[in-house]
Amino acid sequence: MIKESRPVSMTEVVKLVGDSEKAEEIKRFVKNFDVLKVEKAEELAKEIEALDLIKLKDLHVVKIVDFVPTDAEELNKVLVDVSLDADEVNKILDITKKFK
Repeated sequence: MIKESRPVSMTEVVKLVGDSEKAEEIKRFVKNFDVLKVEKAEELAKEIEALDLIKLKDLHVVKIVDFVPTDAEELNKVLVDVSLDADEVNKILDITKKFK
């Protein structure tokens, strides 16, 4: 039975899957991507959430943490369903650039 449904970053997936044989397969898959360490991913998510941008949902924050965009073009590719103004984009990029 599903108790909770929420978006999670690839970093969180590694933390949540446990230690089974299937979990090891998932961890190997995730390692193919350039993901942040757990602490850095959590810190990035908190800083993005602290911006308190109404347009950003949890799913968007997770995508930003997973891809860590460093320019407006990358950010727009990650957030295709959100229309951010230049100020919002710059605020997000100022944060993500510290983590790349």
